[in-house]
Amino acid sequence: MLFPSLMNEFFKPDWFGGMENANTMVPSVNIVDNEKEFELHFAVPGFSKEDFNLEVDKEILSVSGEVTTEDGTPTDNYTRREFQATSFKRTFTLPDTINADDINASYDKGILKVTLPKREESLPKPKRHIEIA
Repeated sequence: MLFPSLMNEFFKPDWFGGMENANTMVPSVNIVDNEKEFELHFAVPGFSKEDFNLEVDKEILSVSGEVTTEDGTPTDNYTRREFQATSFKRTFTLPDTINADDINASYDKGILKVTLPKREESLPKPKRHIEIA
């Protein structure tokens, strides 16, 4: 009867720190403010570019992703299996300085990069001299 007791101790639901849903994640995001654009860098290793969905609705940018692990192995011998699917969704309110029609994205080495170009009228203007009349 010792074996079931050990199994219950090591494989109880809060073994990974009490995650409410082990299949969702909240990726870290860095936001970079360049002169002509903002860049959002999402840390999402293990995904491919086909796993992402990006949408703009009015002033809301939604970035989501889902990756599913299919190994074809029967699950009869699993005591616990938590890595079947992982998903996330992050939303951002875009400022009116963003040109939403020209947003683009790329994915490389676990980083999803979303580029938010600034509208021409919101770009910094060069310093100019004003003549006194």
